[in-house]
Amino acid sequence: MLLQMNQITKTYGTLTANAKVDFTLREGEIHALVGENGAGKTTLMRMLYGMEQPTSGTIHMHDKTVAFANPTDAIRHGIGMVHQHFMLFPSFTVAENIVIGNEPHGVKFDRKKAALQVEALCATYKLPIDPLKKVADCPLGMQQRVEILKVLYQGADIIILDEPTGVLTPLEAKELLAIMKSLAAQGKSFIIITHKLHEVMEVADRITVLRDGKVTGTLDAAATNVEELSRLMVGRELAKTERSVLSPGATVLEVKGVSIAGKKGKPVLDRVSFQVKAGEIVGIAGISGNGQSELLQSISGLTTIDQGEIRLLGKDVAGRSVREIRESGLSHIPEDRYQWGAAKEGTVLENGTMGHHRTNRRYGLLQGKALRAMVDRFIQQFEIKARSQETKVKFLSGGNVQKLIVAREIAQNKPFLIAAEPTRGVDIGAMELIHDELLKKRDEQGAILLVSSELTEILKLSDRILVMYEGRIAGELPASEATEEQISLWMAGGEAHA
Repeated sequence: MLLQMNQITKTYGTLTANAKVDFTLREGEIHALVGENGAGKTTLMRMLYGMEQPTSGTIHMHDKTVAFANPTDAIRHGIGMVHQHFMLFPSFTVAENIVIGNEPHGVKFDRKKAALQVEALCATYKLPIDPLKKVADCPLGMQQRVEILKVLYQGADIIILDEPTGVLTPLEAKELLAIMKSLAAQGKSFIIITHKLHEVMEVADRITVLRDGKVTGTLDAAATNVEELSRLMVGRELAKTERSVLSPGATVLEVKGVSIAGKKGKPVLDRVSFQVKAGEIVGIAGISGNGQSELLQSISGLTTIDQGEIRLLGKDVAGRSVREIRESGLSHIPEDRYQWGAAKEGTVLENGTMGHHRTNRRYGLLQGKALRAMVDRFIQQFEIKARSQETKVKFLSGGNVQKLIVAREIAQNKPFLIAAEPTRGVDIGAMELIHDELLKKRDEQGAILLVSSELTEILKLSDRILVMYEGRIAGELPASEATEEQISLWMAGGEAHA
């Protein structure tokens, strides 16, 4: 056996993150590690990578006991980790990012030699990429490739991937899965932490499920299915989300001819127009970087437009402040939970009450008891794993932070909701709950603008679907007529079917 983790336990005071976990990995295997947010997946892998130390238990490689004091120790033993949030220097070239820490030197850093070494590495593993290209100019799928090449350059035989497709488009995700299969065929071994069970079924050889820090099953992928994995993850059967058929009401949001100038004369947004009505979810699909972010930022007041109109409940809000727009009837689940949605140093209570603090006052004083009760409801309803309301958000898993933000914004009960990547990084049980809550808001005549890189999510929730390509609306369809193939074609810049 290439790797064995035996009876691994990790405690933080009274909290047990992992309880007597057994995990094994074979040479050339892709082993998926799945479970709900806070189930202990990342903690287990952080111990394997030397970022944490087990409270008890042992790790064996090639039947020899090993211990890793830090990631450098793990790397020396052939273990590499690609984190959920890429750790690359955007202003550096691909080659500079890959060789950093192990740079070839003559009298000084030899950039030409580094580029040649990276070219050879790419050829060896059949992962083509321009070594002289700046990482800032690489799409996310290519940045993921740079991260994998970086650990291969370090000599990794075991590669840990934490939510590897979380920020990738469907085409980029398929490409990554193909890369993993190809490298596994060459003898590399993978451990993937993911919530996307359909991808797990496509790529994994074996699957280990964690719930509340304990193993609930290790299964051969060929002998299981998504339904069984879901039961092992959440401890119950998942109900199917039902969508009712509604006739949309009055226009809540109107975007008309909105443009934002870009560099070299190419607009970031180019005469974008659409409406969102009460009682409907309008989904926007598109490959990251085609103007979705700028569109949402202009609607919510985070950036200004160069021309066009943005009307919320009939009121012109273009160029207004974030506070004014929110008070006009908008709530916002942002696409980047840490940049726009949460204060890492703030507590669960402080983050959960953001926005609500303006409406929960009496005689100018915050209603602390009411706010605490509200956040407690969020924690209970969305099963947010936190030690207490005083826990700093930086100590929560990304999925639990996401659930806190979603709960907070839906509870604002505003007429219009922007839901950008609402289920990014959350487990299947939380995804089911979030979908149900979005549909409930829609059924109560809320207007929702949904932006998601998950086509299955767009198709499942939307009443109408728009596709953005190079800052323009490339196509629009009622969800009942939409297909994944047609949307993918528009996303890539193709024309509509005849």
